[in-house]
Amino acid sequence: MRQYLDLLETILEKGTEKKDRTGTGTISRFGHQMRFDLSEGFPVVTTKKLHLKSIIHELLWFLAGDTNLRYLAQNNVHIWDAWPYRRYKQSAEFQGESIREFSQKIANNEQFAATWGELGPVYGKQWRDFSGIDQIKWVVNEIKYLQENNESPNGRRLIVSAWNPPEVEEMAIAGLPPCHTLFQFYVSDGKLSCQLYQRSADVFLGVPFNIASYALLTMMIAQVSGLEPGDFVHSFGDVHIYSNHIEQVKLQLTREPYPLPTMKINPDVKNIFDFKIDDFELIGYQSHPLIKGAVAV
Repeated sequence: MRQYLDLLETILEKGTEKKDRTGTGTISRFGHQMRFDLSEGFPVVTTKKLHLKSIIHELLWFLAGDTNLRYLAQNNVHIWDAWPYRRYKQSAEFQGESIREFSQKIANNEQFAATWGELGPVYGKQWRDFSGIDQIKWVVNEIKYLQENNESPNGRRLIVSAWNPPEVEEMAIAGLPPCHTLFQFYVSDGKLSCQLYQRSADVFLGVPFNIASYALLTMMIAQVSGLEPGDFVHSFGDVHIYSNHIEQVKLQLTREPYPLPTMKINPDVKNIFDFKIDDFELIGYQSHPLIKGAVAV
């Protein structure tokens, strides 16, 4: 994962100090790209510990078309808690709960989750119902069709978009407009590659999750399409380090990466919507200790 550390170094050395929506402040750079050959190992950051089950649960949540926190809360995943919790704290119903108590109420109280756990038409909605189009179903079927008809070199439209302009404001009410906005697949020599365009990227907290999530999605879609995984290419717009993460980043840059682990996926799963958490096993993951950082909301 030298690519990730190089990105951190590039932002610190060449970035520009900028104010931001959260009021935290960032060091920012516009435009960057990383490439990961998935045959060389699963690209998970090793210079700090990542909670892989959270990443997988979030990806399965997206693929299910879900937009409510309840599934995540019931599986002890707290990636999205901060935004709906902020909205709840500003309401007349707030009773002084901590963010973890808020998450527990989401998990245990269906009515409370319906009111305060809904994030609006975020990723799951756009992936599975973009103006009535199930984009994930379409792109998998299209990849299979191109394979069956020997047309893979012509597949330049294998795109899924989460950026739906008429619904962006609805997404912003309880969650965030999509940061990872669009991804495209590419088939060559029996391998499936994926390129993600991310408009805005919190490099310390978010990007390690994004890398692992889209690398895994590429592997999953490759498997159900009868292909081998190729490359994951990660392209950025505004890529930034928050000012309250700078010391953590400097600590991380002192650590030497470990060899990449291997992701084992249950080979019996042939439908992209049939994957479950137990279908994944990360083998040989060795990492440095966790480095904590506050999310900017």
